[in-house]
Amino acid sequence: MEKQQPLRILHCFRSPVGGIFRHVRDLVEEHSKAGHEIGILCDSSTGGEYEDSLFDDIRPYLSLGLTRVPIRRSISPSDIATMWDTYKKIKSLRPDVLHGHGAKGGVLARLAGSALRVNRYRVARLYTAHGGSLHYSRSSFGGQFVLKMERLQEYFTDALVFICEYERDTYARKVGRPRTKTRLIYNGIGERDFEPIPTRSDAVHFIYVGMLRDLKGPDLFVDAFAKTERLLGRPLSALMIGDGPDRDRYREMMVERGLGKRIGMLPAMRVHEAFSMAQNLVVPSRAEAMPYIVLEGLGAGKTIIASRVGGIPEVLGADSAALVEPGNSDDLARVMAETLSTPDWHARTMPKPEAVKAVFSSAVMARDVLKLYHELVNPAASQAMPVAS
Repeated sequence: MEKQQPLRILHCFRSPVGGIFRHVRDLVEEHSKAGHEIGILCDSSTGGEYEDSLFDDIRPYLSLGLTRVPIRRSISPSDIATMWDTYKKIKSLRPDVLHGHGAKGGVLARLAGSALRVNRYRVARLYTAHGGSLHYSRSSFGGQFVLKMERLQEYFTDALVFICEYERDTYARKVGRPRTKTRLIYNGIGERDFEPIPTRSDAVHFIYVGMLRDLKGPDLFVDAFAKTERLLGRPLSALMIGDGPDRDRYREMMVERGLGKRIGMLPAMRVHEAFSMAQNLVVPSRAEAMPYIVLEGLGAGKTIIASRVGGIPEVLGADSAALVEPGNSDDLARVMAETLSTPDWHARTMPKPEAVKAVFSSAVMARDVLKLYHELVNPAASQAMPVAS
């Protein structure tokens, strides 16, 4: 990454779990190595030992430190106190760039940045939705409120960053055509993520890796697993790896269906360790933006079976046989059975790692995001190098 004027960059998001956290960690590492000063502001009440270990990995790159404050998931009167506390902390860090990720992170970054503007402090305000509020429906009262708030916040936004075409198109359809600068910059994974991970000798047939909540489809995974056994006429094995609010409910679901001994549950762990436990990775989400687990799985040489949601077709290919109808456990079971009964299914279906690497690289992602930062912080110096939206 080419050397430019050093920037002070602060990333704001709520929960240090999942794809948003992965996205920010990659940007932190890449931009810090390029000579910029980076900080993180996020929630203090979520995450556990696993997330703490991930923070430890990037702590050497956080020259502006790690700031954690309580940030509730839902809108609450306590948000006012959080906003004031956050503003004071952000002001003390003197950032050139405030980049909000996810709905709550976007609110904090843009409002705090706008308050700094009122006090004659120049700071670039960016927002990446990562799905988030774009999952809401315009047909519900709550959805209308959230999407109208997204529209209102454009007045406090210098640039919107979309992580896939699906997210960009969904924003235009649900919120409206953006009235501020936009960029399409795909999520990407690092060089070390493009190394095949062999399966262990005691590997299971299928794994689910992710948050244990209905949006991500663990219940569909359990249902489809049982149907796959019936389609193939033999018992199978699987693992669900992750943490979340509905963990106990999924465990009860497995026990009720007599699957308690054939589907194991393990807490969140580093993805490379999880990938060694199976060749077939199932991503049964009901909604997504651009999930890292798909990119990581492909980089590791795994076979992906995923819902046709969000930006997943942009990675696997719009006509990929690996894509299933969202929310349809019968369709999911059909493809799961095919992966085990068709010897060359992986070779015929999965995109080549080099093709994935050419588009979904963290180095390319970080370079394009940094270029946008410089455009916003130094618009006059960037006029000679326009970038198409």
